[in-house]
Formats: sequence, C-alpha cells, structure tokens
Amino acid sequence: MNSERSEHHEHAQGTAGGLDAATEVFVAQRNLLFTVAYEMLGSAADAEDVLQETWLRWAGVDLGAVRDERAYLIRITTRQSLSRLRTLGRRKESYVGTWLPEPLLTAPDVAEDVELADSVSMAMLLVMETLSPTERAVFVLRDVFGLGYDEIAEAVDKSPAAVRQIAHRARAHVAARRPRGIVSARETRDALEAFQRAVETGDLRGLLDILAPDVVFLGDGGGIKQAVLRPVLGADKVGRLLAAGLGNLTAATLRPAQVNGCPALLLRFDDAIDTVVAVRIDEGLITGLYAVRNPEKLSRLEKETLLRR
Repeated sequence: MNSERSEHHEHAQGTAGGLDAATEVFVAQRNLLFTVAYEMLGSAADAEDVLQETWLRWAGVDLGAVRDERAYLIRITTRQSLSRLRTLGRRKESYVGTWLPEPLLTAPDVAEDVELADSVSMAMLLVMETLSPTERAVFVLRDVFGLGYDEIAEAVDKSPAAVRQIAHRARAHVAARRPRGIVSARETRDALEAFQRAVETGDLRGLLDILAPDVVFLGDGGGIKQAVLRPVLGADKVGRLLAAGLGNLTAATLRPAQVNGCPALLLRFDDAIDTVVAVRIDEGLITGLYAVRNPEKLSRLEKETLLRR
C-alpha cells in the first residue's frame, strides 16, 4: 500500500515538473506569441483567446520530443489564429461602419525596432487585412519573424515550395500598398505636435499645412459611438471634419502617445479615453488618420502591451 502511494506521489511530482517546464517555456515566449496572433488578427482580445488555446495544447505536449520550442509554439499559435480568422471574417461582415484594428499602447522600444513598428502599425495591419488568411500567416511568419520556409510550411499545412510562392505573392501585394518610407523620430514628433496644435485650436489653415493632399481619415465606432461610416479622402474634407469635430476641446484633453509603435493622440473626457487617433506620417506630412471610438477596443490603452519579435 505504501509503495503504491509513493509511486503515485512520484508520478504526480513528475507531471508537475513537466508542467513547470512547459509553463516556463510558454511564459518566456508569451509576448512573442501574442505578437504573432495580434498581427494575424488585428484584435488583442482574440489574440488572448488564441494564447489560451495555445497553452492548453502546449500543456499536453511531450517536451522531450520537441526539437525547437519557439518554432513549435509559433506553429500552434499560427494554426489557432488561422481558425480564429475565419470567425473574425464573419464578424467583420456584419460590423457597423469601418472596422479598424484594436489599438495597443506600446513601449518606446517597439518604435525603435523599425520593422516591428511598421508591421503592427494601423496602416500595415489594414494592408494585411487585404491578404487571404494563409497569405497573411506566411507574410507575418516570413517577413516579420524570419521563420524558414520549412517551418512555415508545417504551420500552414502547405509544401515549402508553395509557401515560397505565397510569400512572394504576399510581399508584392504588401509592397504596392505599404507606407512610403521611413520617417525620422524628429519629423514624426514635429508633425504630431503641429497636428495636435491645429486640432486643439480648430486651426483649419494649420491642419491643411500638415495634411498630405491624399490623406485618408477612417473612423471606427462599432455602431456604439458616432463615427464616420466611410473613409474621408483629401486634405480639404479631412481638415474641415477635424476643425468642426474637434475644434472645441474645452471639456477634453488631447495627449500624445505611442500606439502600435507609431504616434497617436488620446482624447479623454473626464479622464476616460473617448477616442484614439493613430497617425501615419510620410515625408513629414500626415497621410493617414485612424480614429477608434468603439469602447470595446479601447481597453488596452491604459497600460503598455509588450510586443516582441
């Protein structure tokens, strides 16, 4: 009887030890896995659900048989993200107005990693929305995270040769639509300050000076808060919209922030975030404004989200 009890005790200890090792590996890779899922989905809430699924599958894996823990975890996360993308696609079809990615308050080190900041920017996430789910997965895993074609092939259930073709096609698609070039930190700061000043004072002339002629303004209220339902194009229309809508900010505060690795303004009423306006800057002028007002998407703007490659 005693020997049975001690065997049971040893087995329980072994299981706990395995779980501890699995937990340690998962925790070490968690921020990377979240970044993969978020770049695939554009939704932090869905990325968290994917991580939960990834953990449940990872906890049942025999670690002794795993050659590359990081690649294995990325593979589980990618597969879960691909199945989640299909659900998200159906949800977006019935979404009221423009769907924008869920904005994240990011640490300064994300902005310093130019490629990571570019890949999580609102502009790039919207470009990735135009890819098929498999193209998006291949692009993210290859161009952002630098995985080999063989590893990606296992994650998306394709042959390495097919993955190469998909990567080429996705890269060409993104290249035709991606932001025009790298902007210096100084240019970014100057443009954001000029924009903030013009918005706070309702200065239409100042807005027209900082907005690119082909600027686009997108709003996301999710049918809960009032927002423009279609893109507003051109400096004149966008400038007038901003001057009229944000010209009287006596009851509000407007503060700069880093959102998705890029400059943004947070609009607060009574200390609660009402709107985040992410800003895309090309060659010193604002070419994209992404205003998220849907309260269901504003929960991750009070504390920084750690993104990793």
